[in-house]
Amino acid sequence: MGLTRDLGDFIARTTYRDLPAEGIAVAKLGFVDCVGVMLAGSVEPVAEIVARTVLDGCEKPEASIFFTSRRAPAPLAAWVNGTAAHALDYDDAGGHRSAILVPALLAEGEALGSSGQDMITAYVVGFEVWSELALREKGQLHERGWHPTGIYGALAAAAACAKLHALDGETSATALGIAASQASGLVANFGSMTKPFHAGNSARAGVMAARLAVNGMTASANALEHGRGFLSAISQEGDFDATSPSTIGRKWRIGIEGVSIKKFPTCYCTHRSIDAMLDLAAQHDIKAADVEEIEVLIGKTQKAILHADQPTTGLEGKFSIQFVMACALIERKVTLGGLTDPVVQRADIQALMPRVKVTLLEGYDPILTQYSPWDQVKVRLKDGRVLESAQVKRAKGHISRPLSEEELFEKFSSCLDFAACDLDRRGLFETLNHLDQQPAGWLARVVAGKGRVAQGAAA
Repeated sequence: MGLTRDLGDFIARTTYRDLPAEGIAVAKLGFVDCVGVMLAGSVEPVAEIVARTVLDGCEKPEASIFFTSRRAPAPLAAWVNGTAAHALDYDDAGGHRSAILVPALLAEGEALGSSGQDMITAYVVGFEVWSELALREKGQLHERGWHPTGIYGALAAAAACAKLHALDGETSATALGIAASQASGLVANFGSMTKPFHAGNSARAGVMAARLAVNGMTASANALEHGRGFLSAISQEGDFDATSPSTIGRKWRIGIEGVSIKKFPTCYCTHRSIDAMLDLAAQHDIKAADVEEIEVLIGKTQKAILHADQPTTGLEGKFSIQFVMACALIERKVTLGGLTDPVVQRADIQALMPRVKVTLLEGYDPILTQYSPWDQVKVRLKDGRVLESAQVKRAKGHISRPLSEEELFEKFSSCLDFAACDLDRRGLFETLNHLDQQPAGWLARVVAGKGRVAQGAAA
């Protein structure tokens, strides 16, 4: 069998009992974090623009929008919620997988009355399909101009939704083929409202691909590995592997790659440097007026993604190493409240940004393949002293340096505060944190205000 059908069979045969314990833990973490940032992002203009556009005239209320009484067909709910999940760029790193998988599964899971275990299984299946495809590309999609979130996300969401529908191998493969023709997303749109739209569109595409396959739509049986198929079309330099036997389901990637929770609402390419700057500024009590130059050492692909060298908006600031260095030094923090147009345009921030110099490092990290082996910050003061941070290999919140449960709840709660959301935050957090214990139809009860967890067991 070819790769497309091989992946289809993996989707069909995988059950909750097959999942590794670390995969279940990562999936629950992904749900907890994504729901928080999705609710925070729901108040961003882009989320309302997408909602107003795609919901006009809809009549089939299958799934909730932002856990409210506002409802829509599942594909459109996934579209809106997925856009919101990525609107603040505060969702998990590593491709922003949860921002696609979680909204797609919440929407389709609510429509189908799926259990928590059903959703976890589907999340892990989607994660593994994403990893299998991404590992076959030897180059860097960002450098070609592709946004991997929108490219791999559509297929991962299709795999996850095919699992929820309990499709057989052939029909699951068809869903992947349909999704492959909907994959899209351009790096050129980073720093604009269109970037989070990539995530929402991928969530929608995944739900639709599975539904189209269920209803009899066909796709090429080798849409992924074909010479003019998915892997070939997206490849940076044509250096991809379409022929090696798949190890999916035998070597689980989710426990290795996991999800890295963001401490800061900026592009993850900035996080190691922000950690370095915050540590350095705190250790030496650095004042902006004393700084001659800030040198940031990062990788080539990171800088290609961080293209906003002279940002003037909060959205651009998320993709500017100059802004985050200035913000971290002056504010001693990088928060949702700091990623606004007035803060980016502030005179002291704008005055410090030109003093940020970027030095590109050679080589790539073997796990974080878009990143240099480490990031570092060096601050040259006007008195001649040079202060150097440690070489930061993993940002705080990375799977190898996880946030504590209380730190995770603090972020979750702050996101709901940002959205002025009146949901029971501790109840919702605990429900998601015990997702594997939630029965069929659990989400409908949560939306109705009746789904709470008591003492770690499903209500």
